[in-house]
Amino acid sequence: MKIRNILCTTLLATSFAAAPSFADADQQTSLRIQTLFPQESPSGKLATEFVESVERMSAGGIDIELFYSSSVVKSVETFDAAVSGILDCDMTGGSYQTGKNPAFQFVGDIMGGYDTPYQQLSWLYFGGGLEAAQKLYNAYDMQLVGWWVPGQESLSSIRPLAGPEDLKGWKFRSPPGMETKIFEKLGASPVVMDFTEVFTALETGIIDGADAAGVATNVSLGLFDIVQHATFPGFHSMPSDHLACNKAVWDAMPEHHREILSVAMESLALRTALTFDKVNGEAAAGLKAKGVAIYDWSREDRQQFRKVAQETWVEFATTPEAKALVDSHLAYLGQLGLVSE
Repeated sequence: MKIRNILCTTLLATSFAAAPSFADADQQTSLRIQTLFPQESPSGKLATEFVESVERMSAGGIDIELFYSSSVVKSVETFDAAVSGILDCDMTGGSYQTGKNPAFQFVGDIMGGYDTPYQQLSWLYFGGGLEAAQKLYNAYDMQLVGWWVPGQESLSSIRPLAGPEDLKGWKFRSPPGMETKIFEKLGASPVVMDFTEVFTALETGIIDGADAAGVATNVSLGLFDIVQHATFPGFHSMPSDHLACNKAVWDAMPEHHREILSVAMESLALRTALTFDKVNGEAAAGLKAKGVAIYDWSREDRQQFRKVAQETWVEFATTPEAKALVDSHLAYLGQLGLVSE
């Protein structure tokens, strides 16, 4: 009996000692996250799957309210809304924050860098990228949780785009920032305009082509009712969409909640790359069948673009944080054999 009492006392003490871990398991995390994507778009559906997966893995311990189509604040304001507490997390992209620091260009759209989403993601997870980028995000009171990368965007045109020579004199819609500098050096005439103006500008002849999105999205926009030429797979632009959370909110989460969100982002990254591999490939095949000319630039032509892009990186990297990220990318691209000679 004495031995049994001692054993019971020991087990009871052990149970009480373990009690805090059970209390932690019951801790709740509630997050308000905004994405720029519409709910029914491919990316919007993937974001919904991410939320559902997180809630299942946490057994309801993490509750996420996801706002689609930038319904709380404008896309460009999402990052600041998370910093100020209007939201908890930002699910847009680093490119919107280049006005704060040009370093965000090199976590938002690393133009002329990697050929595939998998290479770009490998820099983040295996090339020291997450640690390097984290310093930048933390300086603005945010925590970078992860990326999802749809893949290379395509160029659409009313005239051939078979290689770098065809860029000379080509007038096209471009987003603002580093892209305009790169294409000007290659002889093109970029015209900065809003995404929503592309179709009308093509229809009225204001531009000869556009850097709008991936080929599947360009099909959905109706661009190929006007243009008959496109690059695929793309080579010039591969934007990274991020999940970044308010640093104080992140630090207050229990460790297992942070781990769930991080792993779920890795899953989202894979599913996104695979999804857009499929839909873009199907769209390109459909366009070929309809007689649209599809151009897959040679390795040498891609290297010519990459060389000019990387020269522009150095010019655009005007802060210590930007220079550090450029050095990190160049070192990793060298390991992959993608750096221009």
